[in-house]
Amino acid sequence: MPTGDGDQAGNRSLATRLLDSDGAEEESAYESAEKVHIVGVDEPESEEEEDYSRTPPFSWKKLWLFTGPGFLMSIAFLDPGNLESDLQAGAIAGYSLLWLLLWATVMGLLVQLLSARLGVATGKHLAELCRDEYPRWARVLLWIMTELALIGADIQEVIGSAIAIKILSKGFLPLWAGVLITAFDCFIFLFLENYGVRKLEALLAALIAVMGLSFAWMFGETKPSGVELLLGILVPTLGSKTIKQAVGVVGCIIMPHNVFLHSALVQSREVDTRKPGRVQEALNYYSIESAAALAISFCINLFVTAVFAKSFFGTDQANSIGLGNAGQYLQDKYGGGLFPIIFIWAIGLLAAGQSSTITGTYAGQFIMGGFLHMQLKKWQRALITRSCAIIPTLIVALAFDTSEDLLDVLNEWLNVLQAIQIPFALIPLLCLVSKEQVMGVFTIGPIVKVISWLVATFLIAINGYLMVDFFLSEARGVAFTSAIFTFTAAYVAFIIYLISREIPFSKNKRAASHM
Repeated sequence: MPTGDGDQAGNRSLATRLLDSDGAEEESAYESAEKVHIVGVDEPESEEEEDYSRTPPFSWKKLWLFTGPGFLMSIAFLDPGNLESDLQAGAIAGYSLLWLLLWATVMGLLVQLLSARLGVATGKHLAELCRDEYPRWARVLLWIMTELALIGADIQEVIGSAIAIKILSKGFLPLWAGVLITAFDCFIFLFLENYGVRKLEALLAALIAVMGLSFAWMFGETKPSGVELLLGILVPTLGSKTIKQAVGVVGCIIMPHNVFLHSALVQSREVDTRKPGRVQEALNYYSIESAAALAISFCINLFVTAVFAKSFFGTDQANSIGLGNAGQYLQDKYGGGLFPIIFIWAIGLLAAGQSSTITGTYAGQFIMGGFLHMQLKKWQRALITRSCAIIPTLIVALAFDTSEDLLDVLNEWLNVLQAIQIPFALIPLLCLVSKEQVMGVFTIGPIVKVISWLVATFLIAINGYLMVDFFLSEARGVAFTSAIFTFTAAYVAFIIYLISREIPFSKNKRAASHM
């Protein structure tokens, strides 16, 4: 059980002590000291009567109060990049990759539960702990890699929203206009955090519901085969022509920036880390709500994959379908009607894009503040993190607005970028949750540790295959080949360093980090 400086973390996590540039506290809803208070139905009359080691009994009321962070985390499993991967997997591989979607979601749940465990038990989020634990050069490199993954995800999210706006406006608003609208909308939604974290969570839950209803409607309209769907979930198959789609499915499900985000989101609830029973209680409730949230996200991803598997698998359009033309292909195949399917698709896509841009902005703020300890006001951090995504996205929108094929290729390789960055979130997470000096009594056990490292090894192996395949297909000339070899060697060396390094964790260092 953490003691001493760990008690300080229990009273007030570092995430609640980020200072603005004027020296006064300026924090977002998730960083605010005004956390959601968990009211128990079995509270003792006084602190002296409470057994700190006892986990309170299950309460539906408490589960409701803890519900929220897991659903915000699940939005990363439903962003436009995931929808792109889903529809391409369905169109090109049919129902055959549904089993991989299921197991990727299970792996994602394991990773996110470890992230939540880290945040609850330490009172600090992953980026802050990386700043404390790694030497300057390593944490700067980790920050750069994480920012690249976040920018890639943000580009997909903003472009997804822009495509939806273009469809809903019947082409009146071009992609670049949709990008600007999405950027502006994101700041409006962030303004809502001033009214409390629960209201913001309710808004994002409503957007998830819109996605679910939209894609369930499409599922009902297209009527995919139930037998083939079940076989796709239960019977693992993988063809040589679907390797790229399989890598995309795994890469999109487990998002590097989301691992950092969830460890911060769980700190929005008031949990006293001095009391192991209360920490375990929080972990139990977060496990339930995260599992429920990812079960819903799996169903939504399944709807999209099944719709496009039924509609386009084995057709001439299968290899050319993407976010930009998917709605029109559906419209051409199924016609209009009272509610044209192209608009149903666009509404679901818009909800995915808008919700993921908000959570992406949160992730960017936590990542930048955690790694760099930048003392900026909330709006300044939001402006910087949004600009990192909006500026390159605007360039992409202006360049590719009339070329759907190029836009789809860009989205596909942005998915690959997420997969390449996965080790730089997973390995630090696994090292930290395995250290008793960091986690105290909440260090993961040997069985969970073995399973977690097997999952990480599997993901890193996928990334290795992807990099080799890409470099072999793209290598041209001695100079380019040398550059590729150098990059690959540096990439592998950094992964080996992260795996093999025993992270020193001095009490003095921890105490200093709380000051």
